[in-house]
Amino acid sequence: MSWQTVIGLEIHVQLSTNSKLFSGGSTGFGAEPNTHVDLIDMGLPGVLPVANREAFYKAIRFGLATNAEINQTSSFDRKNYFYPDLPKGYQITQMAMPIVGKGSIKIDVDGSEKVINITRAHLEEDAGKSIHDLFDGETGVDLNRAGTPLLEIVSEPEISNAKEAVAYFKAVRQLVTFLDICDGNMAQGSMRCDVNVSIKKEADEELGTRAEIKNINSFKFIERAINFEIERQIRIIESGKSVVQETRLYDSVKNETRSMRSKEEANDYRYFPCPDLLPVVISDDEFNDIKNNLPELPDEKEKRYILEANLEEAEAKIISSSKTMANMFEEACSKTNDSKLVANWLVGDVSALLNSDNIDIEESKLSSNNFAILIERISDKTISGKIAKSILEEVWESGDDVDNIIKDKGLVQIQDESVLEEIAQRIINNNLSQVEAYKGGKDKLFGFFVGQVMKETQGKANPKSVNDILKNLLNS
Repeated sequence: MSWQTVIGLEIHVQLSTNSKLFSGGSTGFGAEPNTHVDLIDMGLPGVLPVANREAFYKAIRFGLATNAEINQTSSFDRKNYFYPDLPKGYQITQMAMPIVGKGSIKIDVDGSEKVINITRAHLEEDAGKSIHDLFDGETGVDLNRAGTPLLEIVSEPEISNAKEAVAYFKAVRQLVTFLDICDGNMAQGSMRCDVNVSIKKEADEELGTRAEIKNINSFKFIERAINFEIERQIRIIESGKSVVQETRLYDSVKNETRSMRSKEEANDYRYFPCPDLLPVVISDDEFNDIKNNLPELPDEKEKRYILEANLEEAEAKIISSSKTMANMFEEACSKTNDSKLVANWLVGDVSALLNSDNIDIEESKLSSNNFAILIERISDKTISGKIAKSILEEVWESGDDVDNIIKDKGLVQIQDESVLEEIAQRIINNNLSQVEAYKGGKDKLFGFFVGQVMKETQGKANPKSVNDILKNLLNS
């Protein structure tokens, strides 16, 4: 039997504001538990929330970048449920009047483009975090994250498979980092998503019963969780049973999803307008100021790199795919004014290291400044390309400063032609039979002589100078 998969994603983007959505509490990551908690975050009686203006501005940026409807008047509601890390007993969110309405985002899967429509993107406060592994038989609660501003981006159920889901998540992550509204750090929980999965017969018009897989925070886990869930639902239906609408968790160790609780509907949460917060109105002047000051987006960067930096389309696409890589490219170009050299290193050696380690460039120890210095030292002939490769690998492992590595290991390129000529002549004198064979027509032996000089100089010789000197000596 032929089955069709229907997937929708709810992506939670932690907005990069200094303070929380309704309090002055810090949003800094990594502090000791319960040290970034305001009275409002704790839900103490009598305290009143005050909306964070910057969170609205960042949400509007996302809406503009996805050609979405922007609601300049939006309001907050209370979503009521009990959970240990939700001290108020309700979450303040936007149900009836969200800040961002319908929009869309383009994805690319194996060279094919597809548009995924966005239903809405609304502001809400994050909950705290339950900690299960610090106390034997007990659960701790850390409220540092409680009240952190989130933008929840809800897609239409238009995603057809796990590959498309990953591509969509990557596209959203790319966009929010370029917009500078989120750092995109999935390991720290800055981005995570809930995945709604259902299957149906291709001929059926009605969607199947969906399961929601909660809080997935890696591309790999999104793909694995979806593929497992598809197979699970097919097995259930083909055995004559029915899929239960429920919330599930993904276990990355066992590579399986498992039931968490029955899936609630909107009426289960008893939404009602938040009595402590008036509707928020964004003025025309504020809206136009945000619109006129949007940063350069990935597609725009890609076009500029092709037109102004003379990059190939494939090179421009790779470099503009990440804000960090784009920053590396631009900083290195500012030091060398050699865009092709910079692009070759990013698309070649740096990308190879990323693929080898299976990480994003944001996770590497290579900084924009260190990369720019490496390119500058190649460009000004302080080091050879071969030495540069070894330095890059060392920086990749240690994060050490490029100039310090060059200095400490004495890697400065030999450019004194008299020194190189003396070494080349000695090599020739010690290999007379190869010289005779070369002069007899075995041109490929030229590489032998180059290799011997490079070996003698431990790779520090200027390759162009070596080639010129050897040609002159061997052909004289």
